[in-house]
Amino acid sequence: MRLYDDPVEVRRGETEGPDQFLWRGRLWKVRAVLAHWVETAPWWQPAQESAGGTAEPVVNADLLVERELWRVEAGRGISSTGVFDLSFDWSDGHWQLVGCAD
Repeated sequence: MRLYDDPVEVRRGETEGPDQFLWRGRLWKVRAVLAHWVETAPWWQPAQESAGGTAEPVVNADLLVERELWRVEAGRGISSTGVFDLSFDWSDGHWQLVGCAD
């Protein structure tokens, strides 16, 4: 899967998932939702040392930010199909295409 960080416009259908998305000027129709999950920022990031030289836990504000991911099969006609990972960021309300396998 190739990784991307491209903004996309998404239209939701009757279900909560994406129904269509516009990527690089092309409209893709979602044929199937293959997976759906929610991610937070990495919790395993190391603690920072205080001025006294002791490690103190630091609350990572990004842990509070969630993004919702949808792996979908989408097409642009009969022959153009692919699998795409679409991300919805709850903090700013924007969609991005983060991965593609075609």
